Amino acid sequence: MNATTRIERRKSTSYQIFKKTLLAMPNYSYILLSLFIVVCFAIFFTSSLDYKGKVALIVFVIAMILWIATKLPAGYVALGAILSIILLKGADASLLYDSFSLEIVWLMIGAFIIGEVIKVSGLANRIITNIMKNSATSNSVLFHVLIALLPLSIFIPSTSGRAAITLPVVKELAPFIQDDKHKQVLAMFVPTIILMTTSATLIGAGSHLIGVEILEKTTGETITYLNWLIWGVPFAIFISFVSYLAVRLLWMRGKSTPLLSVTKKHSIFTKNEKITEKEKKALIFIGTLFLLWVTEGIHGHDIGFITIMGALVFMSPKFGLLSWKQGVKSVSWNLILFVSAATALGINLVETGVVDWIESSIFQFVTSFSNFSVWGMLCFILLVSITSHLYITSHTTRAIVLVPGLLMLGTSFGFNGIAVLFLSLVGMNYCLTFPVSSKALLVYFEEEKISYKAKDLMRLSFLLMPIYFISILLFYYTYWDWTGLTL
Repeated sequence: MNATTRIERRKSTSYQIFKKTLLAMPNYSYILLSLFIVVCFAIFFTSSLDYKGKVALIVFVIAMILWIATKLPAGYVALGAILSIILLKGADASLLYDSFSLEIVWLMIGAFIIGEVIKVSGLANRIITNIMKNSATSNSVLFHVLIALLPLSIFIPSTSGRAAITLPVVKELAPFIQDDKHKQVLAMFVPTIILMTTSATLIGAGSHLIGVEILEKTTGETITYLNWLIWGVPFAIFISFVSYLAVRLLWMRGKSTPLLSVTKKHSIFTKNEKITEKEKKALIFIGTLFLLWVTEGIHGHDIGFITIMGALVFMSPKFGLLSWKQGVKSVSWNLILFVSAATALGINLVETGVVDWIESSIFQFVTSFSNFSVWGMLCFILLVSITSHLYITSHTTRAIVLVPGLLMLGTSFGFNGIAVLFLSLVGMNYCLTFPVSSKALLVYFEEEKISYKAKDLMRLSFLLMPIYFISILLFYYTYWDWTGLTL
């Protein structure tokens, strides 16, 4: 067999593999691929963007498609996108290095360590068990779980962290609930409330921090910890109680199954001992940290600096509650890498002029809609953000993908960027339809001993989604309007 024949056979084999790959692709992949090619060509041939802007936008579009349509790790895609921009000379290497100097990165590192302190000190268990031990029926269990989770949302910054902390307690409680269906309801109810209380604080989700970072880079404005607390806590409490009533209506209406008798030996119901030294120390540390967060406007230090300073105190030798190794191990470094790279990717869009270009393009397109009402803009923001979990499963990715566009659209119409951001992020916090829509849901769904059915979650979501939409409208035209949050 001569060399020419071998080359021809290789070409034929490669063609067959390529053909099989294309035929194996689902139908929606063809649509995405076609749209991607069209968008990239349109960006490449536009004359109003320079080379760096074109590179930044095309790479961002590729990253967005990979986040949405593939199972590649989000952090891998974000880092790959940053490196691609640097290699194509769309930016210098400082784009990668500076991504770790962002406030959000250090704030999240500190937040993970604080969450571990609350867990190790036993403080989280005490808060939950103190309330749960007074429950006599399955209905009262739900109510006391609700009350227990509300304060946790203020002090534990991660939804998945709150889920991980509460899971052991719920597993201990479940055997004492006689009705199997009520056990499943409990397993679904806990992550539901965890998600509904996410809007209470600025550190309630990584998406909040990413959104504020993008807001600062885009408009120069920001939302302080105290402002978010004022706007977020009442809504979180209200929607959590609404969720409790919805669960009662769907599965526990008129039923009040008594718990099985419990012995004093069982850990979850035993009489609490006096508060330990670890718990006292944790309370003092966290209370001080909370005061420093709230008084950011007085002392002038941002919450990222305060949080990492607090984390360092928590890990101090002899005086702290964690060892250095424990603290470092508690940090989700894959999430940190993703957040740093993805946020830098968004900031690069601002610095290369892409955001300004898109803004001007949108402004030209919507000049005929100059009378666009506040009602119309509000409904559009809520519709996009509340339904975003149906097509973008990652909470953080939703913020990276949607926040820049919503901010640009809002500011193009002359609306308040702070209000646009807050409403968008509160809308994105709704993610109940599928177990994969949130890590908090997955923690309980994948647990063998106590789990819930996906169809029950979808049933709950069909009821709560329109209620969530209406609740935000209600708050916007009442409480938020009274406290200065207006479009």
